Amino acid sequence: MFNNLSEKLDKIFKNIKGMGKLSESNIKDTMREIRLALLEADVNFKIVKNFIAEIEKRAIGVEVMKSLQPGHQVVKIVNEQLVALMDNSDVKIDVQSNRLTKIMLVGLQGSGKTTACAKLANHFRKKNNAKPVMVACDVYRPAAIHQLEVLGKQLGIPVISDTNEKNVVKIADKALNWVKKEDIQLMIFDTAGRLHIDTEMMDEVKRLRDSVQPDYIFFVADAMTGQDAVNIAKEFNDLLDFTGVILTKLDGDSRGGAALSIKAVTNKPVLFVGIGEKISDLEAFHADRMASRILGMGDVLSLIEKAQDAFDESEAEKLAEKMKKNQFTLNDFLTQLQHIKKLGPLDQLLKMIPGINTAALKDAKIDENQVKKVEAIIRSMTNKERENPNLINGSRRIRISKGSGTTVTDVNRLMRQFDDMKKMMKQMGSNKAFKNMKMPF
Repeated sequence: MFNNLSEKLDKIFKNIKGMGKLSESNIKDTMREIRLALLEADVNFKIVKNFIAEIEKRAIGVEVMKSLQPGHQVVKIVNEQLVALMDNSDVKIDVQSNRLTKIMLVGLQGSGKTTACAKLANHFRKKNNAKPVMVACDVYRPAAIHQLEVLGKQLGIPVISDTNEKNVVKIADKALNWVKKEDIQLMIFDTAGRLHIDTEMMDEVKRLRDSVQPDYIFFVADAMTGQDAVNIAKEFNDLLDFTGVILTKLDGDSRGGAALSIKAVTNKPVLFVGIGEKISDLEAFHADRMASRILGMGDVLSLIEKAQDAFDESEAEKLAEKMKKNQFTLNDFLTQLQHIKKLGPLDQLLKMIPGINTAALKDAKIDENQVKKVEAIIRSMTNKERENPNLINGSRRIRISKGSGTTVTDVNRLMRQFDDMKKMMKQMGSNKAFKNMKMPF
């Protein structure tokens, strides 16, 4: 996510932080480099111009020139301007359990609307305890209705559709009548897209909007299309006055042009981002956290939220007690691996930790297959062996390696690592401060 931009800014800031004092010339040179980095990231050139002018005005002021660490002050100013550029704090999405909320998704074909529909329904069901229903109003794209029905079945969320009806207003009316008899708090309408904006498409979407009268309209855009997404967003906003933006495929966007430009061009903020292919891979967008990620400062709050979603609190407390008493088993270890996998790709998680060098991560080979190998080895053990690893002698290790499709060396390596982990936990358990500490995970 934004790897290219982050790497360029990291180099620029390392250079400026190394300077004891800053002159007006130093600052102008730095601004020139930041300008180039943003333009290469496909950020709208007018936005870059205003962005740099504001930073330069503040950076040449007293707060930087007279400070003890002027380089750090410049980074602070850049961070604050990035937050202001993407700020969405003035838009609140209110989905309650005591009334019906209607959301309409719009955008071009291929932007990921149908998948975003399912992700959004799943998100609000978890976060707001709302009962959702999805309405299939894309009657043109082949298999669009089927795709939504399949996603609905996977999630256990009802989908209202009519394959024989081409009038989307009638489909919406049918859905609205059905929901009156049901205990539903959220309706999400998946609408049709085209390969480009046309009059027929926009007329249909406006008719649907007027009929449904949604509480919120979200424009769905593919982050990887950069300035194209921004330009299309402006056209949709001029006609529909949407609430905000869902940026899909942000995990594959190494530049960041759409995320950084869309608010300034449309005056409508990014509200949600798709960060993977799983249904759970949808995040609420936080400008301050995204700015922190772009500047290589990590994103601890999002990491904590991911952990809270993946880990059961009562289970975590039991595990903490076992760790304190040095009773941690391979069964416990396997359970934790399952939880960690739910958090997402390891390289993305590492980037959320402050102090991690994003440039170094680019070259580091984080092999997700190693986790699968460890799982296979543990699953090839009997329950008694997992609970008491001391039982695992030479012949058992041969059996386990054959059962898991690995080598005895792989099994030995895992056993050594597990022993080292238990020794570390024992040392921590003997520490008085640790004994009185409530584990955060």
